Amino acid sequence: MTMSQIAVSISDSSREPKPVARKSGFIGHVKIISILTLFSRILAMGRESVVATFFGAGVVSSAFTAAFKVPNLFRKLLGEGALSAAFIPLYAQALKQDEAEANSFAAASVNLLAMILIGLTIFGELCLWAAVKFVGLRPDELLIARFTAIMLPYVFLICGTAFLGAILQVHHRFALPAAAPVLLNVMHIAVIVIGAKMLLLTHATGERQILLQSRLAYWLSGFVLVAGVMQIGMLLPSLRAVGFRFGKITDFWSPMVARMLRLSIPVALSAGVLQLSVVVDTLITVVLTRGENPADRLHLFGHVLNYPLQLGAVARLNWAQLLYQFPLGVFAISLATAIFPSLSSDAVDRDRQKFRRVLRQGILFALLEGLPASIGLVLVRYPTVRLLFERGNFTSFDTWWVTRSLIFYAAGIWAFSVQQILNRAYYAMHDMTTPLVLSVVTMAVNTAVEIPLAFTHLGEAGLAAGTLASFAIQAVVMLIMLDRKVGGLGLARMAGSIAKMLLACGVMTAACLGLQNSGFLPKGSGHLASLEQLAALLTVGGISYAAVCWWLGLMHEFRHPGQSASGEDHSDDDGDGQSNRLTEGRGHVPASD
Repeated sequence: MTMSQIAVSISDSSREPKPVARKSGFIGHVKIISILTLFSRILAMGRESVVATFFGAGVVSSAFTAAFKVPNLFRKLLGEGALSAAFIPLYAQALKQDEAEANSFAAASVNLLAMILIGLTIFGELCLWAAVKFVGLRPDELLIARFTAIMLPYVFLICGTAFLGAILQVHHRFALPAAAPVLLNVMHIAVIVIGAKMLLLTHATGERQILLQSRLAYWLSGFVLVAGVMQIGMLLPSLRAVGFRFGKITDFWSPMVARMLRLSIPVALSAGVLQLSVVVDTLITVVLTRGENPADRLHLFGHVLNYPLQLGAVARLNWAQLLYQFPLGVFAISLATAIFPSLSSDAVDRDRQKFRRVLRQGILFALLEGLPASIGLVLVRYPTVRLLFERGNFTSFDTWWVTRSLIFYAAGIWAFSVQQILNRAYYAMHDMTTPLVLSVVTMAVNTAVEIPLAFTHLGEAGLAAGTLASFAIQAVVMLIMLDRKVGGLGLARMAGSIAKMLLACGVMTAACLGLQNSGFLPKGSGHLASLEQLAALLTVGGISYAAVCWWLGLMHEFRHPGQSASGEDHSDDDGDGQSNRLTEGRGHVPASD
């Protein structure tokens, strides 16, 4: 069976008995992943707080942060990106046909990834050695090179952890892969706190302080590798339990591995476009931000202009992104991770009805969490930023700009959440090209929107507005194209549930605004007042949204996806009236084999 056949013939013959829904389904896995991811994100916030306490925003912390981005970049491109996205559907297919062949394919894929990563690590180490030996690096650049050299083998460890976790995900074992980052964050916190006490770092000043901070950062770099080994080690018992065995290192090639590589290239390019978009955004912000001299002017295409962005724009946008990415990591990424194996399995079974039902449920669940998260983060933006950041050199001026950008970033949470589900649906059908093309279009839209807006009164918030526009356009276009590709998702039926969510969000907004304008919400801008305001708004908003969703029957719909709140069974009704087989006339883009 070719990949084109898999993508084209996801069918739901009416002559077959109605499939029985899984008892827990991917929603149960989402809960597990979300809880562990929430715990990891809280620990990550604690880690950043510890870093700020003992390192500050000085040269050492900046160098370590820059160096640690290198293994994380490869993790996104290889471990959690291209190879995993191509591997999961093929592995799910192989398991249904021949378990022994599936295990051989998994072992060969792990060996191939290991060889690629070892080669990249050796090449990277040689480049770093040459840079230190022959290039006149500044002291801060030298620190970056040395920290990177120590942590570069973590590329092998973290990508290996992510790929081995993908094997477990196909077997519906999500807890340990989701818990792996917890181990790293705990290691970070423990090393910094214990090391700072051993070095008496809090009593040092000046050059002595920088020296001790550098020593502690070297220790931390080494323990990153220790954490990486422990992360792989914690997965090994579960891998053995599902039947996975490591093979000979020389067994790294097979027809299925070759197919996986062909499928992974567009995904790698798509992930590369996303990372390039982040780099471009950063460069645009740097170019458009004025320096410390107010007399400086921006020379652009023969024109002399005032710089549109205020000093510190890069840092403030980074803080705003950190806040909107928190709910994305806890909810959207967890949901996408949990649903991918189910979509891949249904696509392999060519069960169009089940595929579409799971996809609809995933989209609605993403909106159930994404819509209130978008509106809620806008409503609580001031107490959140004041509580987390407004201290020391972070002033009320910075708070005003961060909250301004956060309005646009937060408004795009729903779009990014849906986009994650739609991406996995395309990957499950082995269509890696469409997400790539749309990623390129999205980057172009983002750039075209954010640069002009940066010169308006929005300033740096204009860059956040560009991100919102690109996310929203990509999510809507992907949904329309996928609706055509699978012969109809039943969008009309989904509209009813979405309308209920919007009504619940409206009630939540009214309740929070009413509380803000009443005399019951604590006043002030201090940390305690901000904490009380945040707790009150989250409580009132959360209860009001959940109550309306329950009253409107949304909770029943998610517990029984085949029925409406009234109990009417719709599990066999796709609502599109299309034939049971997809055709190229319905917008199918054949995958290459």
